[in-house]
Amino acid sequence: MNITLSLAPLVSLLAGVLILIVPRLLNYIVAIYLIVIGLLGLFGDIPMR
Repeated sequence: MNITLSLAPLVSLLAGVLILIVPRLLNYIVAIYLIVIGLLGLFGDIPMR
């Protein structure tokens, strides 16, 4: 059985939880989220091992 874990949904979940806890951080969280998703899109096919 192979279990794969994608990073993009985890980043989205973390960002959502942080926005719920600290709404003032919304601009920073959205900016960091967009940067991370952009980097994953560019370099996502690189194996971690």
